Amino acid sequence: MWKNVKSRFTRFLCIINNSSSHYALFKNEKETNKKVKSFRLRFESETSKHNERFIMDSRKFEEDEDRSIRLQVSELQKLEEARGSNDTVFDLRSSIEKGDSGETADAASVSSATAFRRKSTVPAPEKKLTLFALQLAILEKTATGIGTLGFIWATVVLLGGFAITLDGSDFWFITIILLIEGARIFSRSHELEWQHQATWTVAGVGISSFRALRSSSASLLKNLKRISASIFKPRSREATARDCVVPETTLETWKNSDVPLIPYARWFFISSTVSRLLYWLQLLSATACVALSSYKLVRHNYGDVHKGDTDKRNRQSALNIFYSLAFAEALLFLVEKVYWEWQVSVCNLLENVTRECEFGVTGLVSIKRFFYDSYSKCVNGSIFDGLKMDIVSFGMELLDSNSSDEQLIGVRILRQFAVTERYSEDTLEKIGINLPVIERLVEMLNWKDLQEEEIRRSAAEILSKLAGKKQNSLRVAGISGAMESISSLLENTRSSGEAPDEIGEKKVFHDHNLHYDFWRFNNLGLLILKKLAKDHDNCGKLGNTRGLLPKIIDFTHADENLLRDENADIARSCVLTLKRSLQLVKMLASTTGNTGKCLRREISEIVFTVSNVRDVLRHGARYPKLQKLGIGILTNLALEAEARERIGGTGGVLKELFNIFFKRETHGDEGNEGCVRIAAGEAIAMLVLESKSNCLHVLRLGVIGRLVEALEVPPIRVNAARVLRNLCLYSGDECFHDLKFVKAAGPTVLKSITSEDNKLQEVMVGLAAQVFRFMSSKESSYVFMDSGIKRQELANSLVSILKKNDKPAIKVPRIRRFVIELAIWMMEDDLEDNVALFREMGLEIELEKVLETTAELENFDVFSGTVGLSRHSRTVHSLAELALEILRG
Repeated sequence: MWKNVKSRFTRFLCIINNSSSHYALFKNEKETNKKVKSFRLRFESETSKHNERFIMDSRKFEEDEDRSIRLQVSELQKLEEARGSNDTVFDLRSSIEKGDSGETADAASVSSATAFRRKSTVPAPEKKLTLFALQLAILEKTATGIGTLGFIWATVVLLGGFAITLDGSDFWFITIILLIEGARIFSRSHELEWQHQATWTVAGVGISSFRALRSSSASLLKNLKRISASIFKPRSREATARDCVVPETTLETWKNSDVPLIPYARWFFISSTVSRLLYWLQLLSATACVALSSYKLVRHNYGDVHKGDTDKRNRQSALNIFYSLAFAEALLFLVEKVYWEWQVSVCNLLENVTRECEFGVTGLVSIKRFFYDSYSKCVNGSIFDGLKMDIVSFGMELLDSNSSDEQLIGVRILRQFAVTERYSEDTLEKIGINLPVIERLVEMLNWKDLQEEEIRRSAAEILSKLAGKKQNSLRVAGISGAMESISSLLENTRSSGEAPDEIGEKKVFHDHNLHYDFWRFNNLGLLILKKLAKDHDNCGKLGNTRGLLPKIIDFTHADENLLRDENADIARSCVLTLKRSLQLVKMLASTTGNTGKCLRREISEIVFTVSNVRDVLRHGARYPKLQKLGIGILTNLALEAEARERIGGTGGVLKELFNIFFKRETHGDEGNEGCVRIAAGEAIAMLVLESKSNCLHVLRLGVIGRLVEALEVPPIRVNAARVLRNLCLYSGDECFHDLKFVKAAGPTVLKSITSEDNKLQEVMVGLAAQVFRFMSSKESSYVFMDSGIKRQELANSLVSILKKNDKPAIKVPRIRRFVIELAIWMMEDDLEDNVALFREMGLEIELEKVLETTAELENFDVFSGTVGLSRHSRTVHSLAELALEILRG
């Protein structure tokens, strides 16, 4: 018989499992209703056939607080009922929070959860919990229904119809069973409420309960002594006045799991202790009910019924029905507890789900709380309500709670799912479409209390992930006050100056709580801002946020010991902060349009910007990536004329750039150091562009000879040519003598023009047009002889370049301008021979084509996006016309 019962019970659970699994995948309401109806019919059929045949031996369970959980089955009480009166100075944080939006919020969460499930490609780990909650709820509701029927039968049929004729033992058995069941129902209706409180803290009861009891007793003795002293001892007027002064108090907060119900009895009424007592009360009640009802069903000692006694004719059948119902209800409840303990304590369901979610040690509390809520919904509403829950929506709901414990659980859930690669995409998509959740996360960035440090840090980590996608970054930046909240993550390390002619000193140590992880928040704040700065509009908002740019610039300061210390790896947080601040400043400085122009002006006007970058260049040899970021900042700032002068006027900047540019490589030019050299050359070329003062600074450094030598070094020869060209063009006539060494570059330039292609050819042609202006006809002839290149070959190369670039090219936008400039110099240098040579080669035809195809692209030296900067004094069109006039004589 046991095998038969076991097989049918297994079949029963399979029906529940299959039906609930299929239900979770239904997409439309019509199909869902059909499946629910089909499931209920099958369930009722199975339970009606085998309900009274389930016989299982009751057994006692050893409680393990860390591995087991206890639940309630009735509705959760409202916040006002749980709180009661609150007239003390303590802020009692409620154990049960109810949504403000009511049914609308529930419907929205259900619809968003359904959309999330449909888009998710990764199986949700919490589905195991919702399915388990559904199975428990079915057993619970079945037992509750049977119990209700037994209660009605006892009150209406037995006590109502046979109250006088019942045997004495039956009357007391019925009464005791009803009282036991009432006690069990009461304990079941309050267990989940206490379990909710117990999950709000990870602190155990154990020794803390003993300490609480001891402190309560000590407090009671002190109060008694104080009262007796006030009664029996005379008091002076000064003492009375002193005691009347109200001491300054601070607002304290209870932990919900440690809220005492009665003063001086705190240990007994700790939530976890009460929950444990309620649990054992249920088990003892159910066991007693099974024992009493089975005893009566076996003995059948209901009293004798005499012939003709019609009042007692149906008494035995009525009692059998009642005892059977009581036995079935209690047994089914015990079956539920057995299944519950098997899944939780033996199979470690909660621990397995926690491990699958990668929650770590503290994640078990979150998983328990999610399971409680899912089970509560299945019991208090439809048994399928729990299936609609997902743990991300659950975490988002907890963010709106007024309890810091619930907020911590919610933000931990969202943070873990946002950073876990398997669930990150779906989680961020779900958070990104929920604007109130984003606003709540942004609000949490302003919470600077030490007790809320983890909540604030987790919110920052979620937003750092959320800002990685453009659409989400726009939503974050669009929230009112979002930039100010993010700026609050950056600890202000500079105090305000005491006088208008002073600037506050940079603080090394924080003057308040030193245990607060400021560097962690600094890194997170910079990371969020860096991701937001990828959008052009967000860059403008960053620049308009009051006090934000000075904070960012302060983080670009690097201590010399930090950058030079061989053991600087221990200060990774500081180096990471430096790196992210440099990246952010570079992104802001490279912004295009009017927004970029304003940002570059504001950044360069901060007095620490250039000097901080200079220190990175000077002491950051161990960190070439940091040097490259600093050089990139200077290059972008140099797009503005005023910033160009500020950078050149800051002592040591140009010198450090040339030191990096001329540095000989030990690991090959393809590594990080090679890239830094190239970046340094670009920065120098930008700084000497249209800046006579910067050109003079470079000439004073005496680096012309080394620049000429650099023309033969492949990685840096392009930028060396740019620097030499700008020096020749913008130094002025008074520097003619200082530039005499440029003549030595002639042969190298000619060889590059006739043999190279694209970018190098462009810059070499531009340099040649300037270098030959420092030579006489005789000197230029010697250059041609030394290079082994004839004038005819050079002229042919120039015409070929014009033929090849019949339209302005984006990659080499100035090549046609430089070719025409060099051709004009050749014709002016030897008017008869070179003019005739160009006529034979068809230069006139090519120049006419240039006149028809000129564009604004060719009239600028540098560009910011699609906007041209540093316009040439003469247009390509005017140069082509001048060359045609010379050709036509």
